[in-house]
Amino acid sequence: MITELTDLPDGVIGFEAAGKLHAEEYRDVLLPAIERAAGAGAIRIVLVIRSFDGMTGGALWQDLKMGVGHFRAWRRIALVTDIGWLTQVSGLFGWMTPGELRHFPLAERAEAVAWAAAD
Repeated sequence: MITELTDLPDGVIGFEAAGKLHAEEYRDVLLPAIERAAGAGAIRIVLVIRSFDGMTGGALWQDLKMGVGHFRAWRRIALVTDIGWLTQVSGLFGWMTPGELRHFPLAERAEAVAWAAAD
């Protein structure tokens, strides 16, 4: 399940994900917000992941397409999670993500938001 965070500063979008991710959630929740942010000039995003049970093939495809779309608009991605393997995998493949990627533990969510909002 993906839900949009509403308590973020202007210019920052954010989402909390838990459980298994589905293509419809990308299409209905993530992609419209990404489009709005890109239209405003920059994508600064906070992703809070408390639990992760995988993703469907359609969700994986949507995730890959999301990274390439508006390639130049991506600025900062703050990954907020205590899931060690997820941090390690994103660290290994972070060079493939557009923009700058940084990891934060759940206890540092406020710091992640501040970092994503900064220039």
